[in-house]
Amino acid sequence: MTADRKRGRSASSTTTAVRSADWDGRELVQETYHQVLFVDVDMTELTNTGSVFEECTFSNVRFNVSVHEDAMFLNCTFSRSSFFDATFKGCKLTGSMFDGCSYGLLKVEGGDWSFTGLPGADLRGSAFHGVRLREADLSGARLEKAEVLRSDLSGALLHGADLTGCDLRGSDLSDLDPSTVTLKKAIIDSFQATVVATALGFDVRA
Repeated sequence: MTADRKRGRSASSTTTAVRSADWDGRELVQETYHQVLFVDVDMTELTNTGSVFEECTFSNVRFNVSVHEDAMFLNCTFSRSSFFDATFKGCKLTGSMFDGCSYGLLKVEGGDWSFTGLPGADLRGSAFHGVRLREADLSGARLEKAEVLRSDLSGALLHGADLTGCDLRGSDLSDLDPSTVTLKKAIIDSFQATVVATALGFDVRA
């Protein structure tokens, strides 16, 4: 699936470019990048604290084993990039789009991923803990055995998502339509069970 921005807004244009650069192990601290195109850049094991990337495009960038803390990726586009074992702590990715990326063992702790586009993303085994995913596009996403704990999924698009064995405890499932997703062996708490049962038309009584 291709990530389409809400309301049809196209990806931002870029004004400068970083191509075929080796940023392996580089340390970024509160740096700022605006409308920069990153192509074939190796950011493996990069550490990023408080840096801001706004309206940037990342094409074939390797974020493997990188760590990002209190950073921002605002309205960015990620294409054919790799996030193997990458960690995002308290980061803001509002409005960013992902297309053709790989995410093995991605870990997200806190932060705001509202309005992100992850349609069809293979997020098997990934972990989202305490993340705001309000109105995120997760349609067709593969979340088998992933962890989406204590996260805000209100308004999220989940049509066609596979949540087999996904641990959803503590997350907001108020907008989940159980008839449009695969929920086999998904893990939920007692409150969520009532929410899901109500969505299926049951009259839940004590």
